Amino acid sequence: QVQVEESGGGSVQPGGSLRLSCAASGSIYNVNAMGWYRQAPGKQRELVARISPDGRTNYADSVKGRFTISGDNFGATAFLQMNGLKVEDTAVYYCNADVVPHGLGMRSNYWGQGTRVTVIS
Repeated sequence: QVQVEESGGGSVQPGGSLRLSCAASGSIYNVNAMGWYRQAPGKQRELVARISPDGRTNYADSVKGRFTISGDNFGATAFLQMNGLKVEDTAVYYCNADVVPHGLGMRSNYWGQGTRVTVIS
């Protein structure tokens, strides 16, 4: 059993900053990557940023230069520092853990419950 827990989020004005945290725990054999996704009302869930245990990252074009993903704990923890927030960043942000659980022998995706980020003037 793998659990993904998120924290952070809230309401800020445009130009403000927020920091999201995520931790994967439980029976994990290997972490392939941790990622942050978001889903705005009426839109599909989209990738925001992703990090692998060796530190490789990738970002959505819309957040490059504003958001920074980092991680530790052998890849089972991820942080998303969001600076220069815009109204269009408003969404529910979900943490994803791409891991191989003990005993399963194959990679699986686990999701957090989501945390709301609201950017409003």
